[in-house]
Amino acid sequence: MTESEFNKLADETLARIERALDEADADIDCEMNGGVLELSFENGSKIIVNRQTAAQEIWVAAKSGGYHFIWRDGAWHDTRDGTELFAALGKYASEQAGEAVSF
Repeated sequence: MTESEFNKLADETLARIERALDEADADIDCEMNGGVLELSFENGSKIIVNRQTAAQEIWVAAKSGGYHFIWRDGAWHDTRDGTELFAALGKYASEQAGEAVSF
């Protein structure tokens, strides 16, 4: 995939996460800033989701750790265990929000 194709796909993914949070009932603030999406929770914790163009990955920093996701077979998958990005992000956000969050 070219760099421009990756950036377009990553930006679409970040926008999808932002839209899902806007529609969710959970009290999670969301701010996008140039390829970095910051999710802020009531308890003061954060999740950072950003694109890493050089590696062609999406990186997630959550309270539970740091995760890298690569595009494979039509979805973003964790480079370690293969978990799909939106399922993983729902788990991390649910843990930090103290309530069920899905994407």
